[in-house]
Amino acid sequence: MKDVAKVHWWALLLPMLAVLIWSLNITVTRYVADYISPVSISFYRWLVAFLVLTPFILPQVWKQRMLVRRHLGQLAVLSAFGMVLYQGLAYSAAHYTTATNMGIINAFIPVFTIFVSMFILKDIPNKFAVIGSLISFFGLMYVMSQGHLANLLQSGGHWGDAIMVVAVFFYAFYGVFLKKWQLQIPLLISLYVQIGFALIYHLPFIVWLGLDSINLQNGPSVFYAGIFPSLIAPLLWMVAVQQIGPNRTSIFMNLMPVFTAIIASLWLSEHWTIYHTFGGMMILLGIILAQKKTSIKTKKIIPN
Repeated sequence: MKDVAKVHWWALLLPMLAVLIWSLNITVTRYVADYISPVSISFYRWLVAFLVLTPFILPQVWKQRMLVRRHLGQLAVLSAFGMVLYQGLAYSAAHYTTATNMGIINAFIPVFTIFVSMFILKDIPNKFAVIGSLISFFGLMYVMSQGHLANLLQSGGHWGDAIMVVAVFFYAFYGVFLKKWQLQIPLLISLYVQIGFALIYHLPFIVWLGLDSINLQNGPSVFYAGIFPSLIAPLLWMVAVQQIGPNRTSIFMNLMPVFTAIIASLWLSEHWTIYHTFGGMMILLGIILAQKKTSIKTKKIIPN
């Protein structure tokens, strides 16, 4: 009995560490925005992850090539939504908004997922999901308008916040498609093939926009993004799901805005304001309410 308790105690640290890594990546994304283009860091990130995985996963892909071939189209769609549109737009948003705002908006994924599921999976949200989503949406608008909703109508808010909202919306599609298809492919093989597609998708943008070189200013951020949030954090998350279950694990995702705000404050000197507090509390309250009695129908997906 003591051994079981000990395992669960350590298991609770795993999702917390994964969320910390993803939160740090949001801050890294904001920091490196001044030193490398969104297309370049997005491409390099997945290239690093691809090169690290290749010696271990490519032989497995070859052995299961018939299985991979059957699901190639679905993996291509997942890659487009989760790795290119979501992450590419997030890197673009970093040029126009703060890491703190990005972390808060990123917490909106489960609410968007509920409504995307309604249209694609025909999962009708209950009253808690609807009310919670409305509360979260109002909180999001409050943060984007910096505490003055009238400003949002007059100036359109921050472009970066709007871009991040679109990015999160695409990630909701990624999660819903994962749930809809339930691909019977080993997770690391699925991840590897999706990364391969992501690299291919980047090629037209590289030809059009060019590719920045890696230097001392952006190099550490590129390698961090390619290894920690792309490989290590998902592995920690998967182990946590196995040890303590998907529902208990998903709760830790709500720590992302808090971790991001703390890191951004210490590293980038960003300030946490009253509108972050008020809007963030509304978003968190809405997320918790939206998941009430819907834990079977909704599931948080690993962010990229």
